[in-house]
Amino acid sequence: MSFGAIIRERRIALAIGLVDMSERLGISAPYLSRIERGLESPPRDELIERAAAILGLQMDDLFVKARRLPPDMRDDMEKVVRAYRRLRAIGER
Repeated sequence: MSFGAIIRERRIALAIGLVDMSERLGISAPYLSRIERGLESPPRDELIERAAAILGLQMDDLFVKARRLPPDMRDDMEKVVRAYRRLRAIGER
């Protein structure tokens, strides 16, 4: 299931209207509708985090559906990449 479909399905299950949800997120209803229908890319990180909180979804799962690493994991990933490159350089000597 796509990012937008998950948002829409959960929003409807919680009986949250499109306009109400868009107001809670601070975006327009047409924009949210386009996200839900897959016509827009997933929004910026802050909106994904707020949507997860409003809908009671796991933030990490929602980021994965948006095809992004959660913000806290990005820092970890940078450290892993740097460590890998150092080890690789040592191995090439």
